[in-house]
Amino acid sequence: EQAIAVAGGVIGGIFLFLLIGITAYLLWKKFCYLLSYEELTSPVKTAKANANFQDQSTSEIQVKSTRSRSIPFIIPPTLHGQDWINLTNEEHVQEDSDPYMVPQSGPRSSFHSLAGAYVVGTINPELYKFPEDKSETDFPEGNIGRLWFSIEYEQESERLLVSLIKVRKLKPPADSCSPFVKIYLLPDERSYLQSKTKRKTLNPQFDENFVFQVSSKMLLQRTLKFLVYHVDKQKKHHLLGQVIFPLKNETLTNDNKLVIWRDLEKENLEPPSEYGDIQFSLSYNDYLGRLTVVVLRARGLKLQEESHAVSVYVKVSLMNHNKLIKSKKTAAVLGSHNPVYNETFSFKADQTELDTASLSLAVLQSIKGEKTHLLGRVVVGPFMYTRGKELEHWNEMISKPKELVKRWHALC
Repeated sequence: EQAIAVAGGVIGGIFLFLLIGITAYLLWKKFCYLLSYEELTSPVKTAKANANFQDQSTSEIQVKSTRSRSIPFIIPPTLHGQDWINLTNEEHVQEDSDPYMVPQSGPRSSFHSLAGAYVVGTINPELYKFPEDKSETDFPEGNIGRLWFSIEYEQESERLLVSLIKVRKLKPPADSCSPFVKIYLLPDERSYLQSKTKRKTLNPQFDENFVFQVSSKMLLQRTLKFLVYHVDKQKKHHLLGQVIFPLKNETLTNDNKLVIWRDLEKENLEPPSEYGDIQFSLSYNDYLGRLTVVVLRARGLKLQEESHAVSVYVKVSLMNHNKLIKSKKTAAVLGSHNPVYNETFSFKADQTELDTASLSLAVLQSIKGEKTHLLGRVVVGPFMYTRGKELEHWNEMISKPKELVKRWHALC
């Protein structure tokens, strides 16, 4: 019995020693774990100042991340203070900031740049600004009004749809103004469509639609003409201005509705000269040594034959000492006494050559199978070749470099 008691005491002591050892081991492991936990989480607090973690490769309990190192992970400010163990050296904690603060605009080179990090849900209003439409605010000096319209062409029905939208800043001869608009499809000047009259307004809003029947083959040879009139108390009509819009340079389809605005121009009320008149603009760029001619239109031409087969074009020639340097031609317009061109030509001309150079604009008529016939000509240039309006036009072009100077000239 005494031996059994001693053996039981020894065995009980061994079990007690083992229990104490196991308990001490578990407490030691837990203590080591807490020390490692504090070591991992302490960089999170310091990252609030520099937004970057130091390399923790020496930590014994660091967990390998399965995320790609090319895409950083950013902790939102609302989750600061929580324990984040599995952060790698490329993962950042976003700095505390106002969640509604607008981020600074500018390109971001990469996702690793925290200066470009945006708070989720914010909007940069600078990205949503539209360019300001200045068509109703910027009017040049001497402007007599501006007209808005739209055009669209239906291929199947061969109809040209014209919408007259509005006119702004009219300059009537009297205090009150009751405007309306006549619309022509040139070269047909005998028929027109007319808008309603708007009473007592300088800024009429029309919003009216008009239809012209014209084939697709003839469409690009046609020109829209808008005449804006004012009706006075005696029911007399006074022309306030006009807009001439050639269709040849436009791409008109069913799905292409063009909205256009143009400034009104004063119509030349003087009767045309004996052989007709031509309007063109001149400009000289002294830096590039380039002479530019814009052939606008002609009026009152004396055609040799009244036929739609008759085509009229303008030949522009640069001369020097009466020797031909270069010639260019406009497109031909069929059967019109008042053709519209709106074509631009440029010539190389050194500034030293302007005293001996001149421009010749000849209006020519051609009929298929027949010889070309000259309808009229005008020459502009220095004192050596010209006088009167032609000389004034040339001198004004030289005195206003890079500006387009527009004038009418009588053909001879």
